[in-house]
Amino acid sequence: MPLATGKVVCITGSSRGIGRATALEFAKHGSSGLVLHYYGDETTAQEVKMLEEEIHTVSRACKVVAVPGDISIRETSLKIVNEGVKSFGRIDVLVSNVGICPFADFLTLPVETWERTRQVNLDGSFYIVQAAARQMVKQSPQGGSIVCVSSVSARVGGGQQCHYTPTKAGVLSLMQSCAIALGKYNIRCNAVLPGTIETDINKEDLLDTAKRENLIKRTVLGRLGVPEDIAGPITFLSSDLARYVTGASLMVDGGLFVNLQ
Repeated sequence: MPLATGKVVCITGSSRGIGRATALEFAKHGSSGLVLHYYGDETTAQEVKMLEEEIHTVSRACKVVAVPGDISIRETSLKIVNEGVKSFGRIDVLVSNVGICPFADFLTLPVETWERTRQVNLDGSFYIVQAAARQMVKQSPQGGSIVCVSSVSARVGGGQQCHYTPTKAGVLSLMQSCAIALGKYNIRCNAVLPGTIETDINKEDLLDTAKRENLIKRTVLGRLGVPEDIAGPITFLSSDLARYVTGASLMVDGGLFVNLQ
């Protein structure tokens, strides 16, 4: 059963990884319009162009508008929402997905790395959630659904992630508080917490064979995740099947978190 029939969906960081897989999942499930945000350099511009072509092979009925920009700048979020409304008249679903994790030792961590990670992961999430929510309030009583991509790192620590884990905990907390603030407008807010998913964010880190094998061993399902593993739960949380779900955090980690031994 299609879960997103007729829905207009905005996805940040859509050119690769989880964002890309999520865009394709929504197209498969009947989305009528996709607002695809991407960073805007030559590489991501080419990636999002290829994504558009693939979306149209999945669904000819799904229209696409692509919006470039640095998500850490508030004006980018305003532009994303404005372009979505201009093209489709509304926004039904927001998937706030952009995230970076430049692995670094805490004691030598440059303040610039801390600031950039916070600006992209947390500030950027706040900006786009607020911008989309304001539009969804205008659409009341229809409301909408907001899903933020947090991380299992919101629950546990990482020795080279002292700058990253606080931002993902903040994204989780943002969704919990927004669920309370926006419930009266029929806007649902939820978070997905991916485990180790093979994307560009951890490509170099996973080249360490010993570390990779240890992560696989600790994961109950015996493998690392792929972006499609996250796209399904995001689509579900955005659908009417989850119409009574808000303020929730869905761990999608193959059993990594629960595996004490």
